[in-house]
Amino acid sequence: MGLKQTGAIPKLWDMRYIFIMMAALSASGCSSPGLDGLFGRPETAKPAPVTAGAPPAGTVRPEARPVAAGAVLGGGAQTAEALDTTSAAEKAAAQAAVGGRDLGLTVASLGAPSEPGFWLKTPLVQNPGKGRVKHPATGQSVQVELIPIDGPKTAGSWLSLAAMRLLGVPLTSLPELRVYQTSP
Repeated sequence: MGLKQTGAIPKLWDMRYIFIMMAALSASGCSSPGLDGLFGRPETAKPAPVTAGAPPAGTVRPEARPVAAGAVLGGGAQTAEALDTTSAAEKAAAQAAVGGRDLGLTVASLGAPSEPGFWLKTPLVQNPGKGRVKHPATGQSVQVELIPIDGPKTAGSWLSLAAMRLLGVPLTSLPELRVYQTSP
C-alpha cells in the first residue's frame, strides 16, 4: 500500500522549500552578512573628513536650560552649605538632645534639600512630635521633628539636609539610624 497524496500531507519538496525560506529569513535578521552576498552589497556612505577641533557635521549640541538649576533649589543655592540655612544656635540646640523612647531602626535617605530645619519623615510614628536620631556608627545624635509618612514600619525614612550634615554622614549615603521619641 502506498501513501496517497492528499491536501493534508505536504509534499517533501514543499517542506524543503519552507525550511530554506525559514533559514534565509533567520540569517537576514542576524548581524552577520546573511544573504547580502547573493544580491550584491549595498553602497555605504563614506564619512566626511573631520577638521581638527570641529565637531562632525550633524552633531547635536545640548542647549542651556532657560531656568538656572539654582532657581529650582531656591535662592540660587547649589551647594549643601548654601542650602543649609540653620543658624549656629539651632545646630547647638539640635546636638544637645538626649533620652527618649526607642522606636527602632530606619534607613534614611536625604529628604528635600530645600526644606529647612531638622526633621525626619518616617513610618515609625503615627503623629508628629519631637524626637532624636542617632547614627550608631559615629555615635552622633540630632534632635529632630518626627513627621509621620505612610508605609510599613520597615520602610525607609527621609532626613533633612541639616540633620544629615550634623550627623556627619555623606548626603548620598543611606545611613541606618536609631529613632527616639522625646515628646508626643
